[in-house]
Amino acid sequence: MGLAREMGPSRWQLRPGAESTLRRMGERGDIIRTMQRALSGERRELAIFDPDQAGGRVVGRLATKGLADGLSDRTYAIVDGIDGRAHYVVLSDPTPLEQAPVGSVIQCQTVDTRASDRNVASTAENGLYSVDEHVAQLQAKDMPPPDAQERVAAHVRRLEALRRAGIVERLSEGFWRVPADLVEQGRAYDRQRVGDVHAEILSHQSLKEQTRVIGATWLDRELASGGSRFAPQGFGAEVQEALKERAEFLIEQGLAQRNGQRLVLAKDFLTTLRDRELADVGTALAEATGLTHLPAVDGQRISGVYRRSMTLASGRFAMLDDGMGFSLVPWAPVIEKRLGQSITAVMRGANANWEIGKQLSR
Repeated sequence: MGLAREMGPSRWQLRPGAESTLRRMGERGDIIRTMQRALSGERRELAIFDPDQAGGRVVGRLATKGLADGLSDRTYAIVDGIDGRAHYVVLSDPTPLEQAPVGSVIQCQTVDTRASDRNVASTAENGLYSVDEHVAQLQAKDMPPPDAQERVAAHVRRLEALRRAGIVERLSEGFWRVPADLVEQGRAYDRQRVGDVHAEILSHQSLKEQTRVIGATWLDRELASGGSRFAPQGFGAEVQEALKERAEFLIEQGLAQRNGQRLVLAKDFLTTLRDRELADVGTALAEATGLTHLPAVDGQRISGVYRRSMTLASGRFAMLDDGMGFSLVPWAPVIEKRLGQSITAVMRGANANWEIGKQLSR
């Protein structure tokens, strides 16, 4: 192992750092055994996710999760990846995966620089960022005024968070002083807040559950994007089989058809699947509560008391009750502490902007 050398009869010298090297080897052995147990004997190439790898990302089935050590709140997740390998990922913030069941599809990604920080840095002149100037630039690129204002509002929310961290300064309404290294400081702030690796639930449902359910699933989004990035072995092969089953189901539902070997998806099939699921769930809730289901439409402003959230095939939704009826609106983490309170959302396609105080949060 190269960790010691013989100095003479019965005399040995340990190499510098031998103890830490042996400790790391022991930890690696523990990790490998944990991964093998989680995979229940399935053969996989094993890998330990490196958070220092720029753009590092792994998508796959959550095989198991637990505490990485007994001295901190760090959590580990073992991800049976679409690349055919199993990955051991350490997360500083376990919150995103607290509601993720084993078998769900998740994504773990190295925290990288934010597009909003890059946009602010490139728009600022001599360290000054102007909201009005940014809106004008977006409109000059043919972005409609409401969309341009909404895009910049998202940047302002980010700047408010960075202001509280002491990174930027608000000079007056619509004007900010930003440092030359805003992008790097923003990334460091994110890493300090959520750790080196960010986790996200792509689907609470297993592959089998997704193949024949009414709703816009992760499999549907993969079909829409081409679905060609999966390894021919391991979980990647399982996903390819599930995509074939899902394609046949969509054909049965009149949402796709075959053109030779090519699958042709119906226009807006994701919206159709989501609307069908929400209609079914809304009908069931209306019968249970006696309230009228009021379907949310794009551009609509919806206010009501946040009664509960529910996890569907199409994602997580919040139930807003205005006293006369209720609407199902795409959920966001920012509203969870507002349970039982009156809040407002503005529908934007398949998403919602939530009004928290005077700010919009997505």
